[in-house]
Amino acid sequence: MRKTILSVLLGIVVIIGAYFLSGVIANSKEDKRPRPQKVIKTVFVDTVSNGEVPIVVPANGNLVAKRRVELFAEVQGVFRPGNKPFKPGQQYRKGQTLIRIDASEYYASVQSAKSDLYNLITSIMPDLQLDYPEHFPKWQKYLANFDLENSTPSLPEVTSEKEKYFITGRGIYSSYYNVKNLEQRLSKYTISAPFSGTLTEALVTEGTLVRAGQKLGEFIETGTYELEVAISKTYADFLRVGEEVSLSNLEKTNEFMGQVIRVNGRVDQSSQTITAFIEVKGENLKEGQYLEANLNARNENDAIEIDRSLLLEDDKIFVVRDSILDVIDVNPIYFTDKKVVLKNVPNGETIVSRPVSGGYAGMLVKVYGAATNGTTQ
Repeated sequence: MRKTILSVLLGIVVIIGAYFLSGVIANSKEDKRPRPQKVIKTVFVDTVSNGEVPIVVPANGNLVAKRRVELFAEVQGVFRPGNKPFKPGQQYRKGQTLIRIDASEYYASVQSAKSDLYNLITSIMPDLQLDYPEHFPKWQKYLANFDLENSTPSLPEVTSEKEKYFITGRGIYSSYYNVKNLEQRLSKYTISAPFSGTLTEALVTEGTLVRAGQKLGEFIETGTYELEVAISKTYADFLRVGEEVSLSNLEKTNEFMGQVIRVNGRVDQSSQTITAFIEVKGENLKEGQYLEANLNARNENDAIEIDRSLLLEDDKIFVVRDSILDVIDVNPIYFTDKKVVLKNVPNGETIVSRPVSGGYAGMLVKVYGAATNGTTQ
């Protein structure tokens, strides 16, 4: 019995001692954790000054040569080699031969018809000298200048009814126009460059049998191009022929100046856009090159332009008032991929000019460059 009581008392003493010992140990530890300090975010701001903001409409497209010719054959024959190879990229000056089709057989028939005309006029000369001696000298001069190797000259001008009946009755006019028709067709065996430019497509090679109606290639004038762009019909009333347009390539390494030369009068029903054509010149431009254009649609008064990232949901933006972040309602009127044009922003208002991570209305902030207490970030 005595041993049991001693054991119980000893256990109670051990428990009480352990409790007090744990309290002493706990109190002896030092709290080395730093106390959290108050964090104040630093914000960048701008002061609102409403003014005239140009509404610039971005557009893009591919360049197309302003002057281009699709080459087709109107006659049949064998494609003969010329002074320059008929290959894509080959440059020609105005008047140089692009394509020469063998016309030996047809040329002989033309010469035969010209010879018949010459003989026919020669045969009427004796009668003309006897019956109408006053008209004889001009026809004699015509025969003297008649050259079978050159184009047939125009017939002398008829100055009287009797002369007209005489010449017509001998079949001179029908023979002459038959020759001119053959000469016109003979000229189609040679295709010359209508302007200085570059051959962009060649569909035949030397020795090919060319058939009438066959497409032979494409020829363009280099240096002057058109850019076709689609603009929203909202800005149709602000597009003007003659408007200067800034253009750049996709890499933004080259800039060009263009001019609106045509505006389509019809709205595309599927996209509700209007097509505008911009003329741009440059020796380093190429057909098919992709360009981006910025068209000045109109100027908006009493407005400002900010980054789209600063516009909050429900059309609000952050402002700073007495080092406190607040929000105000605004009226966005035009968006681009990076910017937004706003109205209804009071003049002199201090707005946040860079996004604030985790910002909210009522948040304590520090304006960049201003002194304040506490830790900033």
